[in-house]
Amino acid sequence: MKKTISQRYLSLDVLRGLTVALMIVVNTPGSWAAIYAPFKHAEWHGFTLTDLVFPTFLFVVGNALSFSLKKLEDVSFGDFFKKVAKRTLIIFMIGVLLNLFPFVVFGDDGSVTLKNFLEVRIFGVLQRIALCYFFGSLIIYFFRKTSVIVAISAFILLSYWAILYYFGQKGNPYGLEGNAVRTLDVLLFNSKNLYQGFGVAFEPEGVLSTWPSIVNVLIGYLTGRYLQKQGNNTTAVYRLVGVGIVFLAIGFVWDYNFPINKPIWTSSYVLFSLGWDLVITGVLIALIDVLNFKKWTYFFEVFGKNALFIYILAWVIMKIFHLIKVDGSSISSLFYKNVLNSWMADKNASLVFAVLYMLLLWVIGLILDKKKIYVKV
Repeated sequence: MKKTISQRYLSLDVLRGLTVALMIVVNTPGSWAAIYAPFKHAEWHGFTLTDLVFPTFLFVVGNALSFSLKKLEDVSFGDFFKKVAKRTLIIFMIGVLLNLFPFVVFGDDGSVTLKNFLEVRIFGVLQRIALCYFFGSLIIYFFRKTSVIVAISAFILLSYWAILYYFGQKGNPYGLEGNAVRTLDVLLFNSKNLYQGFGVAFEPEGVLSTWPSIVNVLIGYLTGRYLQKQGNNTTAVYRLVGVGIVFLAIGFVWDYNFPINKPIWTSSYVLFSLGWDLVITGVLIALIDVLNFKKWTYFFEVFGKNALFIYILAWVIMKIFHLIKVDGSSISSLFYKNVLNSWMADKNASLVFAVLYMLLLWVIGLILDKKKIYVKV
């Protein structure tokens, strides 16, 4: 059943929609060789606008938990576990299937062969969302008090720092090849089942780095619960922005000893991204609820109402575009080169391509919203 805007809070719906829109833009440039710096991930250590997208998605998962878990407070642990485990498994398997899609490999000679399922990448964005949702839900179920959840979050971040330092390569524990995240994943899995985009087998959504990312969900949950108690008012704005600035400062200082790094999801990265999430949430509340400036919000509500489904759809449609060939080139590549890049500079054309694709997904989301179709997993 769809929740009403008043129940879910418009500002949180807009934050979710903003995140989905930006995720589509950064994931689908016209050319990966022509991207403006803010729309790239930091090469290793560092932080860009793009590095804020995924942790914000986890933050809004936590926001949603603050509403959905209220209905499960009085159910038995068995019933609670079944519901959470089922949703976790569904989301995780959708992520695996997206990595497999289109399930076959098309050769240059026109041949079609079945993908080797034993070599598919196991982890990914949806898989991490699923695991963080699962463990975050269990922590919230057993530990309801804010102070206890904050203490657990602090323990997770500090213990992760210790693990990476003591089990990483001596002298360079946070480097690409010697970090404990990669060491554990290579030990547990075939290297072909891990992400290959860094030049070596390294999984940025792997087992160990899932541990600190749970905190993004937990703080998102506490934020949503706080807003339900406090309301979307000036006091909430000041407190969220204030705590956000504190998180940003701690993350910035911690960066000197434990670098801000998305691929290994360092604790400083968690706090730095959460700091921005809290500040942005506060600003959205100020604009939407305090100043009552709402005319612009519907665009992002469309994305927010079918967030997970639109993300999946964005992945599938773009893969299909890449598969459809004309004279050896995909239709997506031809559109970028012949329609956009023919009269725009490379980076401008690449960004316009991404924005147009995002708008295409928005139109699909608009149709779904007008027909009151809300796909829930």
